[in-house]
Amino acid sequence: MSSNAESGSVIISPSVLSANFACLERDIKEVEPFVEWLHLDVMDGIFVPNISFGIPVVKAIRKVTELFLDVHLMIVQPERYINQFAEAGADLIYVHVEATPHIHRAIQQIKSLGLKAGVALNPGTPLEQINEVLPFVDVVLIMSVNPGFGGQKFIPTSLSKISRLRELVDREDYNVLIAVDGGVNIENAGELVKAGTDVLIAGSAIFQEKMPIKEAVCQMRDNALSHPY
Repeated sequence: MSSNAESGSVIISPSVLSANFACLERDIKEVEPFVEWLHLDVMDGIFVPNISFGIPVVKAIRKVTELFLDVHLMIVQPERYINQFAEAGADLIYVHVEATPHIHRAIQQIKSLGLKAGVALNPGTPLEQINEVLPFVDVVLIMSVNPGFGGQKFIPTSLSKISRLRELVDREDYNVLIAVDGGVNIENAGELVKAGTDVLIAGSAIFQEKMPIKEAVCQMRDNALSHPY
């Protein structure tokens, strides 16, 4: 399976964690015409050192948008809440390989609900940790910062990790997309897509840049797709 970039497309998924929660519907409606997905970060204060939001917020967001919702569970034992997030309106659920000893079972649970399944890896987790579940997932999420807070700087070695994953996915012909989350911005979008990224997850680069949301998204997409391959 070749990357989206090779076919002239890339998925942009703005992270609402960086949006204005006092005007969340406004920000979602502003970004909605220009993106494909919407990224929702769920944090429990245990797996990561921060607390964000949970099921009620996902349910509220589902009511105001038809965008594809990719829900990133940064929580311990995510299988406890997969059913509830599915009911709240998630289209894709990511579970961390580090957060459960039964990652295959969690992926099966997601798929049994008719959702897309994703597996996420922290920066310090080697790709080998997901070798046995790659045939069963739809998306692999490479964390390019240590998860828990928005606005962090991109870890440069993530590019090599993405490239190695791209090579593996293509070699084995897995039907898997590669997503990256953490420090993604207009400037590095091209490098990320060149390395093999299909899904760019960006928060502050879209919602907190010193430019309108539409302009930030369009510049990111232009830079991603104009980069020489």
